[in-house]
Amino acid sequence: MNKVTVAADKNGNVIGISPNNPEYGWIRVEQSARVINDRGWLRNSKRSALIKGKVEDLLAANYREGEEITGRIVVVESFTAFNPENPDRDLKIAGETGVICRVDDQPIYRQTFFTPNVNAEDEIIMHTNAEEIKGVQSAQRGLKSIGNSILKELEPDFK
Repeated sequence: MNKVTVAADKNGNVIGISPNNPEYGWIRVEQSARVINDRGWLRNSKRSALIKGKVEDLLAANYREGEEITGRIVVVESFTAFNPENPDRDLKIAGETGVICRVDDQPIYRQTFFTPNVNAEDEIIMHTNAEEIKGVQSAQRGLKSIGNSILKELEPDFK
C-alpha cells in the first residue's frame, strides 16, 4: 500500500484544468486501502485524491495513466471546513442516509489527500450520532421493503 496509481478521466486526460483559473489543475490518483474500524471490522476501500498544482508544473512532471507513484492517500477529518467558500462540499455523510456525521452538534468534514509519506495515517473523528444514523437506515430499509411488496402485488398486472 505504498503506491498510488495515476488515473485519467473518461476522455483519457491525466491533467484536469481548473474552470476558475486555467493556470491551475490537478492529477487524480487512486489507491486501494484495507481499513479496519475501531470495532474490528475490515473493509476494502478504493480511495482517490488530487495532486494539485500549476498546469505547467503538472505537464513537466509528465505523469501517465497507470503510472505508480510512491505515497499514500489518507483520509483527514476535521471540525473545520476545508473550503470556507463551500463548506457543505466536504461534509462527512453516513453512507446513503444523507445524515451528516457529527460530534454532538458539530459537523465533521472529510477529505482525502495524497502524501509521499508512506507512514502517514488517517485522521478519523468518531461521530456521536450513531442512533440517528441507525434510525434513518431502519426507515430506509422499511421503505424499500414496502416498495418491493407493492411491486410484487402489481407484478401480475404487468404480464
